[in-house]
Amino acid sequence: PTVVRALELLKRDGWLESRQGYGTIVRGRPEVVEQKDRRGREALERDESQGAGRLIEVGRVPVPARVASALGLPKKTEVLMRRFLVEEDGEAVELVSSYFPVGLVEGTELGTDEPLSGSVREHLETRKKVRFDHVVERVSARLPEASEAELLDLPDGMPVLSVLVVACDASGRSLQVADVLLPADQQELEDTYRLS
Repeated sequence: PTVVRALELLKRDGWLESRQGYGTIVRGRPEVVEQKDRRGREALERDESQGAGRLIEVGRVPVPARVASALGLPKKTEVLMRRFLVEEDGEAVELVSSYFPVGLVEGTELGTDEPLSGSVREHLETRKKVRFDHVVERVSARLPEASEAELLDLPDGMPVLSVLVVACDASGRSLQVADVLLPADQQELEDTYRLS
């Protein structure tokens, strides 16, 4: 029964297709999943040395609670954080705080306060021989911390949208979590999903 239920769920989500006389075949990653990955992919593939914006902070910090659960780490564990402020026409439009398990970034350039040439994803895949497979995004709204509001130049009481981007390998192990903060008054979200 567990296998039958798993197959039903995979068919429903577009991963598998059953054909009379052929059996069940794997269709590959559904198109809808690829569309949902866009914001996460942008956060993972940004070239800090070429992107519009600036690297504003790099260092070891205690893992924030919501990031700890996404990374599968105990609370108060130290993680490496890289914080990048995305700017357009001189205005801050997005604040991206990326968190990494310390063991994953040892022997890489992620701990330096210099902008990376190429993406974080490329950097980790070539130096640590890990492979990013998929992204899970969790969207919520909240009031920003004082430092976040200052960096994004937000008026008092202005909420932000937080897109928690969890990048995983094929086994589901989290390699990176990026907390992408966007001023809520400038955002419109759209999502497409399959009903069948």
